[in-house]
Formats: sequence, C-alpha cells, structure tokens
Amino acid sequence: MSSAENKKSRYKIAACDWMILKRQKIGSFQLVRELNGDGVEVDMGGLGNRDSFDNKLRQVHFQKLFKEEAAKYNLEIPSIAMSGFYSQSFVKRANYKELTQDCIQTMIAMGAKIAFLPLGVECDLTKNPEIRSELVNRLKVVGNMAQEAGVVIGIETSLDAKGDIKLLKEINSPAIKIYYNFQNPLVAGRNLYKELKKLGKNRICQIHCTDTDDVLLQYNKRLNMNKVKETLDKMGWGGWLVVERSRDKNDPRNVKMNFGMNINYLKQIFQNETF
Repeated sequence: MSSAENKKSRYKIAACDWMILKRQKIGSFQLVRELNGDGVEVDMGGLGNRDSFDNKLRQVHFQKLFKEEAAKYNLEIPSIAMSGFYSQSFVKRANYKELTQDCIQTMIAMGAKIAFLPLGVECDLTKNPEIRSELVNRLKVVGNMAQEAGVVIGIETSLDAKGDIKLLKEINSPAIKIYYNFQNPLVAGRNLYKELKKLGKNRICQIHCTDTDDVLLQYNKRLNMNKVKETLDKMGWGGWLVVERSRDKNDPRNVKMNFGMNINYLKQIFQNETF
C-alpha cells in the first residue's frame, strides 16, 4: 500500500446527507462524489411529531437503489443518523426501542456499523441532570440491542471528556461509544485536543469534524486541524471524519462551495491530497 493509500484508508471523509439538503435522497451520492467525498452519512429521515422516522430505507427497493448508487460512485455509507433526536427527547419517547430497532435494521440493510444518536437539547445532561437515570437505563437497553446486532451506537453529548467517560462507565456497554463533535468543546471553551486524548481512541467511534456555521474550516482560527490530526495520529485513532457544518455564514445554502471546500481541506490535511 502506498503512503497516500495508507493515509486515505486511515482517515476517510464523508458528509451528512441532511446538511447537504439531500436527506434520504438518492442524489446525495452523486453530489458527494462531485464534492470529492469518500462516503455519505445517511439519515433515518425526519421525526418531529411522528411516531416513527420518515424512513424509506425500510423498503427493499430503496435499499437496493441506495446501495447500487453508492457503488456506482465508489462511495461508502459509514453510518446511519438519527438526527431527529437533535430536537426530540430520547427519554420521553415511549417507543424508543422501536425507533432504535428501525435504525439498527437500516444499518444492517445498508452495511453501516455505526449509528449517530445526538442527545440533543432535551437530553442535555448539563442542563437537565434529572433525566440522567432514565437516560442511562435506556442507553443500556439500546446498547444491548446494538451489541446483539454487532453494531455501535455513537452518542453525542454536551459533556466534557471526564463526563463522557463517567457516562460510558454507567452505561457499561461495548456497543455505546462517543460520536465526537468538535463544535461542542469549541463552543464551551474547552481544550479540544486534550479532550480527544483523554477520551482515547477506543471510546470515540466517529467524528463530526466541524464547528458552528460561521467560516469554512480552513479559515477557522479556533480550530487547528493540523493539531487535530497530530493528536489523532498519536492516539492511534482512525476512522470517518464527517462534515456537518462549518458553512460560510454569508452563503450558508451554497452546498457545493461550503462542503466542497471543507472536504477538500480535510483531504489535504488527513489524506495529503493536493488540489
């Protein structure tokens, strides 16, 4: 394997389908190929006040279509996202097991090993500590479901690294890991690089490699991407870096510009590609 191939195999770059305005749309694959990405993080579909995700990938027809399109453009599906839980409460949904099972079945159908579960506004443990016991109990249940299926559920929290480690110990499931988002420590004013090292490679399943919407990654003065790579290299971590935000606030709906520039910047840093 050449040096370039080795770097690409260690770090791969994807984009979220819902943030490129292609949530569960077949066109996400062609678009991400045009943007030079390696994969698409596919969402489960909207949730809102529905009883279940608006998930067309329950249907074999769409499963086949999406997999064929991914193969056509030489892309992978690294993860399935339950982004609906950014705004919905995981501890208030009576049917959380059915929703999780729907996601796990979709993961199996699409060949993805990681699910993204944001604990969102209503399950923010720093603001709502009273939900902790119920949240831990539910994550133990879905952790058992994921372990039985041979997949991992990655949770995004507002906690610092010490808090994440404590939470994972309480859940005590090898199938629940941290889906790390750079935005959270940066907004809170915490040291991103120290947090990564403290968490360690085995607790982080995947990374949303972006900040809030303001400037593109290459112009972000509070995020040193070369230092991120150096830190992850020293940790021995490898995996998918998924572009979620970091859009230019002056042109946020220009998908091709925002995501194309961010993906190419990450490829320069993590895969040593030149453009």
